[in-house]
Amino acid sequence: MASPTAASAVDSAEYRVWRVILASAAGTMMEWYDFFIFGSLVAVLSLKFYPPGNDLFAYIAYLATFAVAFVMRPFGALFFGQIGDIVGRKHAFLATLSMMGGATALIGLLPTFKTVGWRAPIMLIVLRMLQGLAVGGEYGGAAVYVGEHAPDHKRGFYTSFIQIMGPSGLLASLAVVSLTEHWMNKGAFDAWGWRLPFLFSIVLVGVCLYFRLKMKESPIFSMIKSTGRTSAHPLKEAFTKWKNLKQVLVSLFGATAGMAVVGYTAQLYPLFYLQTILKVSEKTTIFVIAVAISMAVPFVIFFGWISDKMGRKWLMMTACLLATVTYVPIYKAMARAAGNNVVTVKSTKNAVTGAISLTPITLDPATHMRIPANEAPTPNVPMLIFLLLIQGIYVGMILGPIGAYLVEAFPARIRYTSLSLPFHVGFGIFGGVLPLVGVWICAATGNIYAGLYYPITIAGVTVVVGSLLLKETHGTRIWDEAEGDRDANARIPPFSG
Repeated sequence: MASPTAASAVDSAEYRVWRVILASAAGTMMEWYDFFIFGSLVAVLSLKFYPPGNDLFAYIAYLATFAVAFVMRPFGALFFGQIGDIVGRKHAFLATLSMMGGATALIGLLPTFKTVGWRAPIMLIVLRMLQGLAVGGEYGGAAVYVGEHAPDHKRGFYTSFIQIMGPSGLLASLAVVSLTEHWMNKGAFDAWGWRLPFLFSIVLVGVCLYFRLKMKESPIFSMIKSTGRTSAHPLKEAFTKWKNLKQVLVSLFGATAGMAVVGYTAQLYPLFYLQTILKVSEKTTIFVIAVAISMAVPFVIFFGWISDKMGRKWLMMTACLLATVTYVPIYKAMARAAGNNVVTVKSTKNAVTGAISLTPITLDPATHMRIPANEAPTPNVPMLIFLLLIQGIYVGMILGPIGAYLVEAFPARIRYTSLSLPFHVGFGIFGGVLPLVGVWICAATGNIYAGLYYPITIAGVTVVVGSLLLKETHGTRIWDEAEGDRDANARIPPFSG
């Protein structure tokens, strides 16, 4: 039986871990809120910051403004990863939070195209670049910070709370925009109310900075720094030494690339598929996706916890395998649930902009002729939520364990740099192009399910590479490495609760 003193020490350690999780997760959700708020207001922004009457520039600027943030994420991972491995984890993600909050607030203060002309979209793109840099550095800092505070046998469970902050930030951005629109009339919102969700980030950043400033440095980083074992050149060490570079590449193609397409196929691709292909109304689409994401979030934590019992690798491989074999049946069921019998799509290329528009085609019940589909009148909302939830469970299976896996896969001296790059190349590149590739394949083939070939292929590659080359990291004692003690039985983990 544990003594009162020992029990008190365990309770105190557990309390400290939860404080670390709260401060880290709140800041991470804040950054994802800032990142997604831009997309939530794109309809308004396109009218405020792009020149009227110039369809070509508006189209290019629209794509560039979205794409640039995804492209910048790997660069943010490298830049802030190096800071995190040299100066400290805490300093790096204090910087990312400040950069993201500042860039978001400045978007809310930007003059529009009507006021300053071409400088408006240029300034907007620059600020979006800063947002991409900040997000690229944030995840690595939060995952490493929590992972290096967590006991070895609970790392999957604790880091899973960081993993749910992306979906939570998306839901928060949708909620704030909806409440702001509900609070004021459309004229006021279009004139100046759209700035409020951006400016609200000042309050959120202030609160998150307050808590993060009170946090201490990661105990593992403090140990290796005090003994002079940090890396002087983490970029060089991580990517020029084959042993480390191989682990980065295996983590990318055997884990994070699959995670990205599984995640985006469940959360972003349905926005395009339901509205553009199946002609489900925007209001219904947002509702079913928001409900499904909310219901799926607990599964991320559940599978993080399970990974502490069963291991990380095969949960992640199972998620990708299930995705490859069930995506087409699931999306066919979604088409039936929409209820307007869309059978194909017809693509039309705009002669001025080059933009591709898709017209869903259905069969006329009377003549059996192919005609443009109307908006789905009575979609089966519960069934759509259920089908999206199934995909959300796949996301939980891979997203829950992956934070712990990445922390355990790399040595402490280059951990921040090494894990950040495969994560953000996976999400920023492999995941970021998914909607664009999906539209292109559907337009090229006329097959409404062809857009799924891309995520199925990437998830399949992840199953093969991961099954053959990915190491099972469950049971890795990163505290032994920090203390320089290779005898796993000669020490007691700092937090044994």
